[in-house]
Amino acid sequence: MSGVSRRSFLGAGWSAASAARVLGANDRIRLGAIGTGNRGRYLMQRANDAGGIEWVALCDAWDEQARKAEALTGRTLDKYADYRYIVDRKDIDAVIVATWDHVHTKITVDCCRAAKDVFVEKPMTLHPMEGHEIVRAARDYKRVIQVGTQQRSMPHFAEAKERFFDSGRIGRVTMVRTIWNGNRAYRNQAPPPGMETKPPGLDWEICQGDLPKLPWNPKRYFNHYVYWDYSTNAQVGGLFVHLVDVVHWYLNLHAPLACVAIGGIYLEPEDRDTADNFNAILEYPGKINVTFEANVTDMIQKESADIVFMGEGGRLRIFRYGYEFLPAGHDKTGEAIRSGPSPDLHVAHWLDCVRTRRKPNCNEIEGHYSAMACHIANIAYKENRRVAWRKEWDV
Repeated sequence: MSGVSRRSFLGAGWSAASAARVLGANDRIRLGAIGTGNRGRYLMQRANDAGGIEWVALCDAWDEQARKAEALTGRTLDKYADYRYIVDRKDIDAVIVATWDHVHTKITVDCCRAAKDVFVEKPMTLHPMEGHEIVRAARDYKRVIQVGTQQRSMPHFAEAKERFFDSGRIGRVTMVRTIWNGNRAYRNQAPPPGMETKPPGLDWEICQGDLPKLPWNPKRYFNHYVYWDYSTNAQVGGLFVHLVDVVHWYLNLHAPLACVAIGGIYLEPEDRDTADNFNAILEYPGKINVTFEANVTDMIQKESADIVFMGEGGRLRIFRYGYEFLPAGHDKTGEAIRSGPSPDLHVAHWLDCVRTRRKPNCNEIEGHYSAMACHIANIAYKENRRVAWRKEWDV
């Protein structure tokens, strides 16, 4: 940390009062980043690629991560462990939030109150009603929020939507299969050597946020996504959220009617909470079923993730590899339209919206409902029952 000590900062109290700056066409957007691990640094690089920005300050509970992120900025920055230092600064226009799921809502709402626009990683929330807090904050403080389901900003996804859905060519869709197998990150259970003792520059209490404070556990730090305390499940909130977000976008869907789910911890080691094998079926208005499957036994990466729309006019398979459309009546040797992957322009789109004050393509409303598809699936799994949508979940 630089500047005033954490103790004196917290003791003096925190004010989020901050005036929003009106950006001109040539003004550089002054950015901060909260959470500068691998994903945070990836998003920072996408902001660098977009240009028209100026990095001001960084925040991470581990000083080593912040130092790695600083190297991407080409300058020396203020670096903090407590995110409230970033929020309180008047010289930051917008913030990238790439922390663990359980603190997304608190940080995003605090940034909104401080007149800062936000790019928040997916899933937007850890619990169903948290979406209401973010939606209310974005509305009340007139903030631009983008949620990190980046397929919405990839050109080949937009192209396929226009060619097959907007045109009506795919016809009526009644079932969508979503698949993400071979999740290598979930299998990476062993922390790096030497982490039995917490590094001196890592603030483990800050990592845990408002949760009950547990003793240092390297597995909980390096594999936080396999614990319900910190994540919506690596298989569901980490993966399904990307897939179902595309389904919502293409078919103009939001709230499912109901969900059933099964799964469990099938593989060793078993010292974790969330399921490594997971299956769910979500029923949507308009007689549409969306299925999801994930496992970590099939480690073949080719075509391990897919979204398959089954329409009366044909079948569309699409994900980051590109897409393929087979018209109805053809087999695998029939007509196929393929496309290679396209660039990740999601952060660039957000930055453009920060300037123009337009709603991003995955704003807080879309982010809420894509996260809710994950939440309802997790509830169905945990409670081993069919879960119907509750009106209170709507925003």
